[in-house]
Amino acid sequence: MTNILNELKDEELIKEFQDNNTLAAYEILVKRYKDPLMNFVYRFVGDRDACTDIVQETMIKFYLNKDSYKSFAKFSTWIYTIAGNLAKNELKRRRRRNILSINNNDDEKSLQIEDKSFLAPDKATDGEIKNVIIQKALLKVKPVYREVVILRDIQDLSYEEISEITGLAIGTVKSRINRGRAYLQKLLKNIYRE
Repeated sequence: MTNILNELKDEELIKEFQDNNTLAAYEILVKRYKDPLMNFVYRFVGDRDACTDIVQETMIKFYLNKDSYKSFAKFSTWIYTIAGNLAKNELKRRRRRNILSINNNDDEKSLQIEDKSFLAPDKATDGEIKNVIIQKALLKVKPVYREVVILRDIQDLSYEEISEITGLAIGTVKSRINRGRAYLQKLLKNIYRE
């Protein structure tokens, strides 16, 4: 049965899961989307632990809310929308926490930021260093631009898919991608100089 299910498209698998509660169909979809969603969410929030939690929560929401998926939309659009909303909520939570921590006068609760950017030369390759630099630059791009740049340039989604995921008009999507890319380019202008 699993071999037959593996041949099905995403939309056929979700239909099978909705109609017959076939757990194998759910598991195949989780397997297909786990890594792409991890990449998307990590690039968006920049924290591996939070990323893992968000993707896990995405899969739980998918399981619990399977009947809210409607067949007129692509499954990928639906699952990316869930993950994107959870990632945005995480960024909002962090912002609130940081504001509270910074404004708190109690010395024991002062904001401490650990610098995880140091990579020992013997453990890091040039590619890994560039990846860290790109990720840090990406996190400096405003979330409204970062989300669409990640969806387009890293996840390789079409403008139409991004429009559906974000609920934005295609023109707005293109504009935000261009602005996000331009800002990212400014931040990274020295990375490829030799």
